[in-house]
Amino acid sequence: MNAPIAPLPADGTVYLADDEAALRDALGFLFASHGLQVQAFADGRSLLDALASASVALPACILLDVRMDPISGLQVFDELRRRDNPLPVIFLSGHGDIAMAVDALKRGAFDFIEKPFHDAVLIERVYKALVACREAMAHQSSARALQSRIEGLSERERELMHHVAAGKPNKVIADEMHIAVRTVEVHRSRVFAKLGVRSAAELASLLARNGLL
Repeated sequence: MNAPIAPLPADGTVYLADDEAALRDALGFLFASHGLQVQAFADGRSLLDALASASVALPACILLDVRMDPISGLQVFDELRRRDNPLPVIFLSGHGDIAMAVDALKRGAFDFIEKPFHDAVLIERVYKALVACREAMAHQSSARALQSRIEGLSERERELMHHVAAGKPNKVIADEMHIAVRTVEVHRSRVFAKLGVRSAAELASLLARNGLL
């Protein structure tokens, strides 16, 4: 009996490259039956061309057969990394391809599944990849919003922001910036309001999560 299949994001898209037409058709039906969009390609070059020329529906993931002609799944993966394509990649590999798939994992692939596989296993892995993609999208959106708010700070407020995030008392900040303590308090209040935080600890956490500390 197959394991229960987790619910999938209704707006997910799977980009599939495999040179077996029967497998493409079967996977297309499987994913569609779970509410997912499927873009299927007979070779890796067609997939790369499609991803380069059209906007990608997100969240999404990529399924790559390891062995394809004229370029292999691993070569497609390397090209995706060269293009900084952020979509999680899952490899479909035969028994003899496991070592190559493991090597791809070390280089940043999301997962690999050995053929033949159970539908429930594939669906579960795709679900996890789509969740990871959605979380990455949310993080990027949050980071862009934070950057926009930081750009709205004055130069003096940005300087003070880093002092406050470092946990320095107002008196120390005033001495280092050569301003009055009251001025520090005013700028501090404005920084908190503009960035939507209520304390130095919250400010430090926000900057750290976005690689700005």
